[in-house]
Amino acid sequence: MDVDLTPKSAQKCFGSDGGSYYSWSNSDLPMLGHAKIGAAKLALAKNGLALPSYSDSAKIAYVLQGKGRAGIVMPEASKEKVIGIKKGDALALPFGVTTWWFNNEDTELIVLFLGDTSKGHKVGEFTNFFLTGATGLFTGFTPEFVGRAWDLDEGQVEKFVKSQTASGIVKLKDGTPMPEPKDDRKGIVLNCEEAPLDVDIPKAGCVVVLNTQNLPMIKEVELGADLVRIQGHAMCSPGFSCDSAYQVTYIVRGSGRVQVVGPDGKRALETHLKAGNLFIVPRFFVVSKISDSDGMDWFSIITTPNPMFSHLAGRTGVWKALSPQLLQAAFNVSPDLEKVFTSKRLKDEIFFAPAK
Repeated sequence: MDVDLTPKSAQKCFGSDGGSYYSWSNSDLPMLGHAKIGAAKLALAKNGLALPSYSDSAKIAYVLQGKGRAGIVMPEASKEKVIGIKKGDALALPFGVTTWWFNNEDTELIVLFLGDTSKGHKVGEFTNFFLTGATGLFTGFTPEFVGRAWDLDEGQVEKFVKSQTASGIVKLKDGTPMPEPKDDRKGIVLNCEEAPLDVDIPKAGCVVVLNTQNLPMIKEVELGADLVRIQGHAMCSPGFSCDSAYQVTYIVRGSGRVQVVGPDGKRALETHLKAGNLFIVPRFFVVSKISDSDGMDWFSIITTPNPMFSHLAGRTGVWKALSPQLLQAAFNVSPDLEKVFTSKRLKDEIFFAPAK
């Protein structure tokens, strides 16, 4: 596959003094089109409100920074759910869900969106449909249709449709009443920084995996996701998705190096990663990362709800399952060298702490 895998940062699409919306494009990151994945970020200043909208794609939202409120209206629901959100929260947003986002704190609220665009209008890109504002859906209907739909007279239609002149994001005045969080987060939100760890390797790294047990709504988006955190100079074992899935990775914190190897043993990517980078690993390609001194955290989605990975190093690595005779023949080494090889990494798996 001759596609540029270079990690990229998001570009601003639109915004106001209330905040901005950023996204990654096919032209800048071609793997988005190949994987049929969309990626975007919402950044809200204090009193910033992202107007109610729905999308043509199922998504997973991950709160990168700050805290605030989110409103969620499921299809055919008679009432919105208003929940408090904070750093580390992950939310599954199926097709047809209407959401709004509000920041009532001084710290900027930043939310990452990763999702499947295979059924979207533009492969590799989200299309959002706003219910209100200058680009709201009802601005496209004639007053007659709006009036009939909402049972309003012409003057009322004019006020409702045209009073909000901003697009997408607005900044409210201090003290503007907004719905308070009042709904149970259970089943809707999982805080990945507080959830029980699925993997925990001392002095190396840990993983929290989103699944139907800890976040039931995730079955509706048909994606897998995880939060990985490795310590300074730790290594993530070389591995690959063995179920034909793409892995879409956003660097949340820290920095480090990454290498990706594809068919014929050719290195498809070797670069330095930093917070804000997004990159995509093609199907069956092998990827490995080594963090810098400050460690590195990343949030990933995998394009299957129950992903399976094979690792090529560590206690559970493929090589550990092969017979000594096969290893000697495959590597063309002596029995003594094969014994050295198989005697290593007998306890370590997935993450490797730095050498002492």
